[in-house]
Amino acid sequence: MSVVAPPSPLLTVPGAVAGPPDTPDAAVAWHYGDPFAEQRAAAQRVAVIDRSHRFVATITGRERLTWLHTISSQHIAELADGHSAENLDLDLNGRVQHHFVLTDLDGTLWLDTEGERGPALLEYLRKMVFWADAKPQAEPEYAVLSLLGPEVGTLRAALGVEELPGVYAATPLPGGGFLRRMPWPTADSFDLIVPRAELTRWWTRLTEAGAAPAGLWAFEALRVAALRPRVGVDTDDRTIPHEARWIGGVTEYGSVHLDKGCYRGQETVARVHNLGKPPRQLVLLHLDGSADARPVTGDPVTAGGRPVGRLGTIIDHFEWGPIALALVKRTIPADTPLEAGPMAASIDPDSVLADDAPQAGRLAVDRLRGR
Repeated sequence: MSVVAPPSPLLTVPGAVAGPPDTPDAAVAWHYGDPFAEQRAAAQRVAVIDRSHRFVATITGRERLTWLHTISSQHIAELADGHSAENLDLDLNGRVQHHFVLTDLDGTLWLDTEGERGPALLEYLRKMVFWADAKPQAEPEYAVLSLLGPEVGTLRAALGVEELPGVYAATPLPGGGFLRRMPWPTADSFDLIVPRAELTRWWTRLTEAGAAPAGLWAFEALRVAALRPRVGVDTDDRTIPHEARWIGGVTEYGSVHLDKGCYRGQETVARVHNLGKPPRQLVLLHLDGSADARPVTGDPVTAGGRPVGRLGTIIDHFEWGPIALALVKRTIPADTPLEAGPMAASIDPDSVLADDAPQAGRLAVDRLRGR
């Protein structure tokens, strides 16, 4: 099965430059002529970003929440109407297959995920329905826009809403779709899920009301700065949730609730949480921009010529210059000189999680052994 978002109609907007060729991001604008100004607008004022290449699906049926609760990592069985969460699909060994955002609204559970991974996620969900009253289906006629910036509130009239929703809350939009607040990539981040046929109309309405047009480059730079990974880019086929900072319930802005069971891969999640440490951790790298060449996603991160990690997203940030996300061995000290492909690199010490406390399970074992 293949459900691929078509090239966005917003690529015809004057100044639009498509995303890197031969990537899923080629379907939307990467920038509109001034990438750093667009990032600055998204961080300091308000910007609208076309993310219509994301895959959108719905699940209907009275058991949609309790059913999805049993096969995914987040606690959503009692998710209230008009609320959202982030969720993961794991394989039997606890490795991340899909990350998706979901919103339950007026009897329909909406979810959106990476465009090229959406068909596989939908196929898995359909296979797992069995006798449950739940019907997953693709919604290619809907698309995602994002609004970022502390001045989003100035667009309430253009959005047709009286108040902006709180984090992970959603409110219907006039004409169909909804507005949802997210906790990332900035403190003022909102997604609009709207009819694809109305994409250009929404873009025009928002930009005329004061939102700066910004390309996906702006979203990605702020996402990397916020240490939020992207499946298939910042993860590989060995990534477990602990490595990518996805542990946590809805109120913790995570994707894996530690007090629920009954989902594929749960044994690995529990074992690492209670008894061990993840072998790698997601960190922010600062790259030496003076190098003649640049690394690419998937290149090794090395220390003294020895591989110690893997590069994810590499991006130029409007304040920090070239930065990247990387999965590196947990035992690598933050001050270790690194190389990322042809560039020197250093770990941002503020991106390293302090995780030296012993796990509850390990302490219990030690007590049983009289230690």
